[in-house]
This record gives sequence, structure tokens and C-alpha cells, in this order.
Amino acid sequence: MFENLNWWEIGALLMLALLIFGERLPKVIGDGLRMLRGLRSMAQNATTDLSRELGTDIQLEDLHPKAFIRKHLLSEDDEQAIRKPLQTLFDDVKQDLNGVKSEISDVAKAADFKNRAPETAAPVESPRPAQRYDLDAT
Repeated sequence: MFENLNWWEIGALLMLALLIFGERLPKVIGDGLRMLRGLRSMAQNATTDLSRELGTDIQLEDLHPKAFIRKHLLSEDDEQAIRKPLQTLFDDVKQDLNGVKSEISDVAKAADFKNRAPETAAPVESPRPAQRYDLDAT
């Protein structure tokens, strides 16, 4: 939760909390911890009740709708039947992209002027300097 904060920022937050809550800060921290414990116990009781009602072992992560359907409603054969068309489509797209990548790398190698040997490089004609005015017009 606080992995993006350094020690100075955490100290500043603690000083701000001390200024806002003053002498009530220990009571506020205690109330917050009590509320957190209550929420944890409610979540644990809900998963225990659901596990007992369904007759299977359910973890909190299993309550996500996709995970619940995958684990409790679909068999492995059903899941493979659903995944097969998508997997073949994924494999086809991946193969096409790898082909495009190799073609682009071939073009990039052919167009690399910095690393090309001097004898294979085509001579580049220097452009003529632009004239400021037409000599015939004067």
C-alpha cells in the first residue's frame, strides 16, 4: 500500500494526521484497526457460509464471477471447447505478426546506411545549391 511513498512522505502524512486529530489520534487509529478487523472477519464468515452452503471449499479469490464459473460450473472439456477457437485465432494472429516482424527487420537491415559497408553503399549525388534568382531574367 505504501510502496510508492518514501520516508519523508510518510513522515509528512503522520505529521498531518497529528495536526488534524491531535490528542484523539490514538483513538482514531484504534477505531480504524477495529474496523479493519471487523471487515476481515465479515469476509471470512461470508466465505465460510458460502462454502458450507455449496458444499465445496471456496476461497475469497474464487468469488470473482469468471473464476466462480470456471471452477464450479464448467468441466475441463467445456472449458477447452470454449478456448479452442480463440486459441487457434490467437495462434494465427501471433504467426502473422511474427512474419510481419521478420519482414520489417529485413527492411530495416537493408535500409541501415550507418552499418553498410562503403563499397556496397550507392554513391549519393550532392544536391545543387539553390539559386536565389534567375540568371536569364536579368
